[in-house]
Amino acid sequence: MKTFHITHPDESIRAALTDKINNLTKPKGSLGMLEELALQIGLIQQTLSPTLRHPQNIIFAADHGIVEEGVSLSPKEITWQQISNFLHGGAGVNFLCRQHGFVLKIVDAGVDYDLPYEKGIINMKVRKSSRNYLHEAAMTEEEMEQCMERGAEVVRLCHNEGSNILSFGEMGIGNTSSSSLWMSYFADIPLEQCVGAGSGLDHMGIRHKYEVLKQSMDNYKGNGSVRDIMRHFGGLEMVMAVGAMLQAAELKMIILVDGFIMSNCLLAASMLHPEVKDYAIFGHCGDETGHRLVLDSLHAKPLLNLDLRLGEGTGAICAYPIVDSAVRMINEMDNFAHASITKYF
Repeated sequence: MKTFHITHPDESIRAALTDKINNLTKPKGSLGMLEELALQIGLIQQTLSPTLRHPQNIIFAADHGIVEEGVSLSPKEITWQQISNFLHGGAGVNFLCRQHGFVLKIVDAGVDYDLPYEKGIINMKVRKSSRNYLHEAAMTEEEMEQCMERGAEVVRLCHNEGSNILSFGEMGIGNTSSSSLWMSYFADIPLEQCVGAGSGLDHMGIRHKYEVLKQSMDNYKGNGSVRDIMRHFGGLEMVMAVGAMLQAAELKMIILVDGFIMSNCLLAASMLHPEVKDYAIFGHCGDETGHRLVLDSLHAKPLLNLDLRLGEGTGAICAYPIVDSAVRMINEMDNFAHASITKYF
């Protein structure tokens, strides 16, 4: 079993960080969330002069057996077709990575297709698609542990390349279904409030999706532990993202959390190690039903609300300039004493 050693950031530097932020040439608190972010990042990095280095967006991709039950408007081949689009630079995440200077890493966690790894895809495939959890667990315990370790391995690679901030995205037709189930179990929210349109279901489609997921819950005969829920109802790419987030927190990296699926991955990670939340910055509140509820359960304050629901890490990358502004604020603004300005608060 993969173990992580995650600690809360050392609080001894908090007073000095707060004093530096409060003495910048502005009324106390007037830069709002930028001040909160600067404090959080300073605590993570244990410095009064934090930096952002080599940002990367990691997309974990996999297929889901539950798609056989008609819970998604999109067919599963969209997963590998969209990966091809990533490779050609034509997806939503691509222009945002170019705009904000992110390196894009594409990781095959369990796509039901023979992908062209020679084109730069990272092969971490555990199996071709999860199983159909209406009838059986999505993955075995061994497969779940492989996902956790392989997600962590990708993060260690990024860390060795000099990154100290990562965003995570996903590609996997059917993964809003798994996310809805994780959310219902881990946040204790009625399933009906967790199930949304995914890639575009109408009212009847959403109802069918709910009924399939409710039957899957009724069929579950596991022990109810966090890890058992994860493996029974999870996606391979989702469990891999959980391992990646936990590894990032252990390495004291900043985690930019994307939309509905990645918020539920952070929720699952926090059920295993609550300390992971100290390292997480939530990029946005998306348009998928339930995203606001899962953010509320995490006591998260998302930076943006743009009605996004694409996934891929797009919302997290959109929020990156705000994080950058917070770091520039604490490093580049003058203080009252040096600027010979009387404090005006």
